[in-house]
Order: sequence, then structure tokens, then C-alpha cells
Amino acid sequence: MEPEESLEHEWPYLLSFLPDEQVLESTAKSWGAIQRKRAVDSASTLLRLALVYGFCDHSLRQTAAWAEAAGVASLSDVALLKRLRKSSDWLGHLLGIKLAERVPPVPANETRLRLVDATTVSAPGSKGTDWRVHLDFDLGELAISEIQLTQVRGGESLMRYEFEPGELVVADRGYSHRSGMAHVLDAGAQFIVRLNSSATPLQKPGGEDEFDLLKAVRSLPEAEAGSFELEIKPDKRMRIPALPVRLIALRKSEEAAERARIKALKEASRKGKAIQPQTLELAGYILLLTSTSGADLSAEEVLDIYRFRWQIELVFKRLKGLLRLEELPAKDPGLARTFLYSKLLAALLLEELTHSYLSISPWGYRLRARAPTLPLAYSASSSP
Repeated sequence: MEPEESLEHEWPYLLSFLPDEQVLESTAKSWGAIQRKRAVDSASTLLRLALVYGFCDHSLRQTAAWAEAAGVASLSDVALLKRLRKSSDWLGHLLGIKLAERVPPVPANETRLRLVDATTVSAPGSKGTDWRVHLDFDLGELAISEIQLTQVRGGESLMRYEFEPGELVVADRGYSHRSGMAHVLDAGAQFIVRLNSSATPLQKPGGEDEFDLLKAVRSLPEAEAGSFELEIKPDKRMRIPALPVRLIALRKSEEAAERARIKALKEASRKGKAIQPQTLELAGYILLLTSTSGADLSAEEVLDIYRFRWQIELVFKRLKGLLRLEELPAKDPGLARTFLYSKLLAALLLEELTHSYLSISPWGYRLRARAPTLPLAYSASSSP
């Protein structure tokens, strides 16, 4: 079904996965999305307009024309712009509600895997990064549990998330920073992070001897993982002490190593930088840092868990491919946030609707709670 058809014919069912109309009205007013009801008669109507604009990739004029033809609302594209610009915080609040429903409590004696990553979004005509979408993916539930939207200066960092004891965080080399990994440990959680050797200096336990990374990985046999007990060097300026870690290293196949070197050379060329010989050689290895002990996870188990990080890559590919998230149609910051939040909120609603067809009930959506009623046989109008 096309996006427009989903929002036209499935709208009552999609709406059933959100708070009821009274809650939508009160939150829309408290977040400044609705101040007066001219042309847009309700919060659910405003939400529908936002989803048509973002999810269906319509322009403001197209969205206004659709609303007129569908009998949803009658307003100009300028009036719609003003409405949507004020709706971003409210849409972000609704998105937060949906994501909160997906975060189950951490079971006792059971590890919860959290995969974190980020992707970039560009504004119209831009050749660089204007926004970042930060995503937290619950591997056990195979569902998005948190989304954050920042402008370009909002870099990848584990510090932007809250963690709990019993959780294991898995992240790529963009998160290989001492401050973020210390943040995870301070929360009582553990991590598996791909090593960025230039951003994360290592030393032998106690800090008495330097650790020669190249010498260590060169000693690895073919197709056999190595494990090294090390420390991340302290950062006195940030008041971060030495962090005990294990380095898990595995030599890539020749084919995989060559692909990694070609990618590294292309990336260096794109940025206009010369690549160091050490960087090229290290591209031939998988290098992971983990705070878990060998008694908890073997080197092979750490590598297996990291392999599942690609699940989050698939989430981003789906968002950027199927939802065409890679480019914004708006330069206005408020309108850009509305567009992105509506995309992501629609993705969650449609995902829930699809799952509900298969698992919740024969009719395929959740019924809103109502006051209990008597069966027909026992109604007041029935004869005894």
C-alpha cells in the first residue's frame, strides 16, 4: 500500500496505537503545537497533516491540496507551514512515548543488548551533514528503543544515552572515546566498541609499559581470535582514570582486508588527507574493546555479539531507503525537525500495525479502552 493510502484508509487503525484524543489534545496544547483551532479542528488532524507532509514526501502545497481533497482540513500552504513549524516538539514528545513503550525492564540475571549508531541527513542543496539521527536499537526486541535528533555538532557519543546495570552496549568506532566508555562503566553497564586507535590510546596494565598494537596483531595466527588484557590510558584533563579493557583482535581474510584498505584509501582521498601505513595495515584486522571479562564472554563470543551490530545498519538502510530519509526538503530548523520526527513516528506506527496484523488480533489493531458494557442478552432493553 502506498504511503498516502496508508494514511487515508488505515488512519483510524494507526491512531489506535497512540494516546487517545483527549491526551493528544492536551499534549498538543502544552507543547505549543495548537493554540487555536482555525482550519485544523483537532490534534489528530494536525498529526495526520504532519505525517502526510513527512512520511509521504509531499511539499507544503501538495499537503494542503491533499487535505482539501480528502476533506481533512482547508488551509493554505503558508498556514500549514506555520502549523507544522510549531509542531516539532510535540511530535518529538509523541515519538518519545512510542519509544518508551518499547523499553522493557532489564530482567534479572539477563543481559540486554543495546546497539547504538547514527546516520547523517542533509538539507536541500547541502553537500555536507546538517543533521544527525542517533538511534538505539534493542537487539532482544528487534525494535528501536530511542531516537535523538541533533544538528551537525551533535556528534556520536555514548554519553548521550542513559544505561543501566546488566546492559551490554555495542557500538562502532565512532564511539571509541574514553569519556563515553567511562560513562557506560559508571552506570554499571558493559560495552563492546570497535577500536579507533587514534582516539583511544592503550597501555599495558599499570601503565608502566607502552602497548605496541601492530606488534601484537602481527603475532595473531590465521582465523584465530586473540585477547589482550590492557587499559585505556587515563585522561587527567577530563578526570577519567585508566579503564581496564580487553582488546579482541582477529585477522581478516585477504579479500576482506583488501576491501577495507580500498575503503580507507577512498575515505582519505575524499577528505584530502594522506593515509598512514599503520592505518592501512590495521585495516586488515577486526579490533574490539570490551569491558567484559574473559569469564563472562570469550573472545569468540565478543566477536559474535559484535556481528549483530549490523542489525542496526539494516534499520538505518530501511529508514534511509524505504522512507527516503537521506535528504530534507526543508531548510527551516523547526520544519526540518517536524519532517524527521514525522518520518520516524510514521515508521514506528506502520511497524506496529504490520506486526499487529500477524500477532495481536484477527482484526489487526489495538482497541481503545472503553467503559465496560453489558452483553446484549443482559441489556436493560432485553426481555428476561
